[in-house]
Amino acid sequence: MWSLCALILGFCLDLIVGDPHWMPHPIVFIGKLVDLTEKGMRRIFPKTVRGENLAGAAIWLIVVTVSTGIPLLILHLAYGVSSFLGLALETVMCAQILATKSLKTESMKVYDALKTGDLEKARYAVSMIVGRDTQRLDEAGVARAAVETVAENTSDGIIAPMLFLAIGGAPLGFFYKAVNTMDSMLGYVEMPYKNVGLVPAKMDDLFNYIPARISALLMLAAGVFLGMDSKNGWKIFKRDRYNHASPNSAQTESVCAGLLGLRLAGDAWYHGVLHKKKFIGDPLREIEPEDIPKACKLLYGTAVLSLGVFAAVKFLILL
Repeated sequence: MWSLCALILGFCLDLIVGDPHWMPHPIVFIGKLVDLTEKGMRRIFPKTVRGENLAGAAIWLIVVTVSTGIPLLILHLAYGVSSFLGLALETVMCAQILATKSLKTESMKVYDALKTGDLEKARYAVSMIVGRDTQRLDEAGVARAAVETVAENTSDGIIAPMLFLAIGGAPLGFFYKAVNTMDSMLGYVEMPYKNVGLVPAKMDDLFNYIPARISALLMLAAGVFLGMDSKNGWKIFKRDRYNHASPNSAQTESVCAGLLGLRLAGDAWYHGVLHKKKFIGDPLREIEPEDIPKACKLLYGTAVLSLGVFAAVKFLILL
């Protein structure tokens, strides 16, 4: 029950505070751990396909163990001293694991730049939240990239970690963030990450499989409450939810594309290499900067609905 309270309070704290730059963020430390462990494992394992695959597996095991074990130990000690001390610490941890406000804030920087006509500033702002190359993007491409990352990260950055928090508190939340961070840092198909990143990428696919589909259904439900085109959202979800190299990424992207009446995805440049990608959604209209705040509205609606559903289910289980 204390963990449930921490989740609710942490969600509210994240909406109010977000991720202040002056506060050390645990995900930064997880990233540094990934980088340090990668360098160590590359020296230990042979530079063959199998050796690099094994190095990736070792990285994954070490990072998830440390990332889960440290907060588990801290909270065990804190709750042993005082339930309120434990609650306070776990609330802060939950707020840091969730990224609702920061995702909106960073994507709205793209919107603000586009509205002032500063394409270069918009390209830079969107480069902070997407993995693709942004130098070639026109105004529509920048807006599309921002909407796509809001749609995809509604699952990866908010609903999926919220589900893990509801199940196992902050330690399990950090387990998920470690899995997701390793995929973001190592899960590329180009060298030098192709072999080392295989296990981290596959484990991210595995642990996001159910959360991504839950996120898509909750986003559809949120679209109904927000008065969006839920009929088209369901149609595009059924048709295009696998139009992505990842089995999970297009789940929420397809819902968002359908609800907003947009066509997302398509070919994109990554690290100077053009990747051919299927489209998601129908071009019922041209994408525009105003679609970014619409996607953020959908983000917030989905997040609030998900918190209500997860908290209600956990409360009933605890009774």
